[in-house]
Amino acid sequence: MSGIVLMNRLHDQGKCSWIVEYNAAAPTNVSERSPRRSLPRPGYNSRGHVPAPLCLRETLAHSERLVHVKSRMSLTPRYHTLERDLIEYQERQLFEYFVVVSLQKKPTGTVYVPEITQQFPLKLERSFKFMREAGDQFKAIPQFCFPDAKDWTPVSQFESETFSFVLTGEDGSRRFGYCRRLLPSGKGKRLPEVYCIVSRLGCFNLFSKILDEVEKRRGISPALVQPFMRAIIDAPFPALGRKISVKNFLPGSGTEVIELCRPLDSRLEHVDFDALFSTLSVRHLIQVFASLLLERRVIFMADTLSTLSKCCHAMVALIYPFAWQHTYIPVLPPSMIDIVCSPTPFLIGLLSSSLPRLKELPVEEVLLVDLGNNRFLRQMEDEDSILPRKLQVALEQILEQRNELAMEIDHGFSNGQLDSSSLNDIVSEAFVRFFVEIVGHYSLFMVPGEQDERTLLRDAFRKSVSSKSVRRFLEVFMETQMFGGFTQEREMRKQGNKGLFEVRAQEYLETLPGGEQSGVNRFFNRI
Repeated sequence: MSGIVLMNRLHDQGKCSWIVEYNAAAPTNVSERSPRRSLPRPGYNSRGHVPAPLCLRETLAHSERLVHVKSRMSLTPRYHTLERDLIEYQERQLFEYFVVVSLQKKPTGTVYVPEITQQFPLKLERSFKFMREAGDQFKAIPQFCFPDAKDWTPVSQFESETFSFVLTGEDGSRRFGYCRRLLPSGKGKRLPEVYCIVSRLGCFNLFSKILDEVEKRRGISPALVQPFMRAIIDAPFPALGRKISVKNFLPGSGTEVIELCRPLDSRLEHVDFDALFSTLSVRHLIQVFASLLLERRVIFMADTLSTLSKCCHAMVALIYPFAWQHTYIPVLPPSMIDIVCSPTPFLIGLLSSSLPRLKELPVEEVLLVDLGNNRFLRQMEDEDSILPRKLQVALEQILEQRNELAMEIDHGFSNGQLDSSSLNDIVSEAFVRFFVEIVGHYSLFMVPGEQDERTLLRDAFRKSVSSKSVRRFLEVFMETQMFGGFTQEREMRKQGNKGLFEVRAQEYLETLPGGEQSGVNRFFNRI
């Protein structure tokens, strides 16, 4: 059952309500009618009126947020948009290099140190540009593969785990590290090793499938891994939404054909939202989401690499169709912990063992999230008042219903009609709908510019919204780099493939009554 079908069913049952109304100029985003089962908000009386002192506090808080976001713009370099990154590596290989990282004990030491023991290609023929751009990043890869190296001792059993990290260049360009940590075959106690693929392509599912094949071949013989990776790097770079076939010989099975698909929009592809919902309450999750939209500093803490990686990956996916433009390190090695003192925005994951060291650092204005205990260790105290209230209430209701459905699945009450994929669809659709309500009318205010590009009429776009709370939110949100990247991509985009957001936004515009829509047709028809 698809997520949109489930959303419609919940709406029919009165369990979620995205209510839309319109004015004569353009679409508005929320109705005056409160959703059912509305959650109480601090400071609101039983009739929903806001006391005057609270109105004043909200006005001051809004002004502070606006000043804060604008001040960040002067501190942070302008990064490439995802669209430009795609253009840059359109003709590249699927990955730049592949390494094996093992734990080694120094002759004079008592703890293990991660080192690269194998790499492919051996001479890094096509990675020199990366070496020039990133400098010491290559040397840092072992630390990202084993940020917990000091805690390891040989073991006889270990369940393989998958996680990822991100290497960010000075210009904001990113390389993704996809890792599979596993225990080599053998007898007795031994140390795990990490197989790591570094690529400019952000596509978790595609590389997880490659790592599955690597692990299968490693279980037969380590000698089978490199020929397989040679076949992968020689394969053509897949276009958006296209599949490629890779042939490789496997003893006992003959020549195998592996299909690899690059999705139309990998930002919502194969995201494990379950890890996020298993660690955070809906209220806390939305507060983190709101903080990211204002490009604040956020630190996740957890006991395991997989939890950190999955939760960071899922959190970034929630802001789709926007993209996190700043420092993003799902798993930060303890040796690099000073990065958290940066004055610029970041989303960083730290192992819980780093908390004592973190407390010693002069870190200010940060949302510190303890994933293991569903709590905030530090916060700004305004996280619950950032988003437009009615949209936040509607979002909370849908996500709470998602959790109820998850419990039904866990207890076997779903009769096979629901699965984890359906739950992920509900989450994706809910957050996409949130953004459709906020910015889904943007295309009505895109006008032709120079050299086949388009320009967003920013003031008209914001003022067209009748909801005061949404306009106030947009006033701050439109100053962020993620909004700038969003508009820049669409200003330079020609007709082509559309992701989930564009499809839902178009459906939203088609629901406009004829009179209201005709009022902007002169703008719309010229685009």
